[in-house]
Amino acid sequence: MSQFPRSEVEDAFAHFYNLGCVVEDWSGWAELFTDDALYVEHFWGEMHGPAEILAWINPVMAGVPEIYTVLDWYAIDGDKVVWSMQNRRDNPDPVGEPSYFDFPGLSVARYAGDGRWSYEEDYWDLRGARATALAYAEVCGRVQPDLETKMSRRFWPDGPPWARLDGPAKPAWLGRDEITPITKPAELRALLAPIRAGRG
Repeated sequence: MSQFPRSEVEDAFAHFYNLGCVVEDWSGWAELFTDDALYVEHFWGEMHGPAEILAWINPVMAGVPEIYTVLDWYAIDGDKVVWSMQNRRDNPDPVGEPSYFDFPGLSVARYAGDGRWSYEEDYWDLRGARATALAYAEVCGRVQPDLETKMSRRFWPDGPPWARLDGPAKPAWLGRDEITPITKPAELRALLAPIRAGRG
């Protein structure tokens, strides 16, 4: 049984999801985790606390600028929220089929009160991710899209309203030369090493 009213958990989740997966203010999103938060990512590894989560999220999203998150459903059980989504790349060929390339994911988070989160764990289809990345790359090889085209984000869900964006994408990493995109866990380990060393 949760110590928090369901309405509080739901409102906090709507803000958490919208800030990250929709608005793509990944810097603000990382600040919503508690100082002792644990983030478990089954491809990238574990992150501890907002500083590590922030060191991971902007570089990894900059590494796949074409991907955005489309909510399928969410469920609340006490202080735990589970949601299913599609990791989506719009087809950069305006007359190409399919209209987008999806691979599924599922996340679980635990609410800690005061709008903050103490835990998240992400699962996603690695085989599907690789297959859709190859299909997307094949189209890009033919049409040579620019960054704006890659970030089109045309196919949001019908609702809820906080799960969709009207207007162009403006992710937190965009235009920041100090953020180097990463695509491999070894690159993340190098980014996290000085943060962990600083903790002593």
